[in-house]
Amino acid sequence: MSQAPRSPSLSAADVFDAVGARYEEVFADVPGQLAAVAWLTGCLPPAARVLDVGSGTGRPAAETLARAGHAVTGIDVSAEMVRLARERVPTASFEQADVRTYRAPEGGFDAVCAFFPLLVMDQPEVERSLRRMASWVAPGGAFAMATVPGDVRGLDIVWMGHRVTVSSLATEDQLRVLREAGLETVHHHTALYRPHGPDAEPEPHLYVHARRPS
Repeated sequence: MSQAPRSPSLSAADVFDAVGARYEEVFADVPGQLAAVAWLTGCLPPAARVLDVGSGTGRPAAETLARAGHAVTGIDVSAEMVRLARERVPTASFEQADVRTYRAPEGGFDAVCAFFPLLVMDQPEVERSLRRMASWVAPGGAFAMATVPGDVRGLDIVWMGHRVTVSSLATEDQLRVLREAGLETVHHHTALYRPHGPDAEPEPHLYVHARRPS
């Protein structure tokens, strides 16, 4: 991601509608994400209810979890991403929804995963969204997330050719919010990842695996 001068930025829905299937190509085979999905798959009971926040094209998270026999619901702000996900993963359910306003079903989910959905929003919204997602994890359930960490608010960048305004929280604040929301972190690490493509720049990725006590 490269920094850009101040200018009007696209919303998350607009930018991901425009990016579409290219996202799956540029961010293919992210080791930390694949490991997080494998961790979820290994710790869930049969036919678990899973929510994939920011489900994108449905790959790899929703596809892998649905193939493992779980009941996967994916939400994404982008209508184009939802369309692609429905084509790619017909055994899961996808809907256009915003994590900031989504209403989870009573009882929540056995697992919630969120791979990079919280960056194109304001910093207070990042914290509130983390708390909301944590609250959807049922007792004994699991949570896996990834983001680009940093104490950043309202930074204008160019990302995949589009101007967006991004925010995030430092690693210690991400973990604090999840802890205060009742989740116990069982693993976290930061890894440098270089997206595919000639103009791609390496970016740090924070991965967190957590559980809600039974």
